[in-house]
Amino acid sequence: MWANVGWRLTGFFATLTRMWKPVLIYGVALAAGAFALDWLQYAYVTRVFAGEFYVGLLALGFTALGIWAGYRLTPRTVSPAFTRNDAALKSLGVTDREFAVLQLLAGGQSNKEIARSLDISPNTVKSHVLKLFEKLEAQRRTQAVQKAKELGLIP
Repeated sequence: MWANVGWRLTGFFATLTRMWKPVLIYGVALAAGAFALDWLQYAYVTRVFAGEFYVGLLALGFTALGIWAGYRLTPRTVSPAFTRNDAALKSLGVTDREFAVLQLLAGGQSNKEIARSLDISPNTVKSHVLKLFEKLEAQRRTQAVQKAKELGLIP
């Protein structure tokens, strides 16, 4: 149990060391906002201006700060380009037409929609789907799509 807590603390400190700069900037921005509120003399400003205006101004400031913090603190990851696993396709014996059906199946299309897209009959689509189920050892469409993704056949 204690080893697990140590691992969590190590991960926490690793994250903290990576994020010290954004945290410092955020803290300085909050301190500047607190200073600005004090400088404007909260009581004086609320008497002179309407309360709604002041609340709106405060909300606008926090909205801008939130957008800035979200933009700066959210990591931007670029996913690598998908490369199809042709070796798995050959080892499973998936034909080109079955692969086309599999791609449309992964897109969530029904048998009729797949038949229309590929200009074949719905019965042919059913037979291709059944062959895909056998080759991928699946009982349902969702299982077939999941196994195809795990094998790297479809993105």
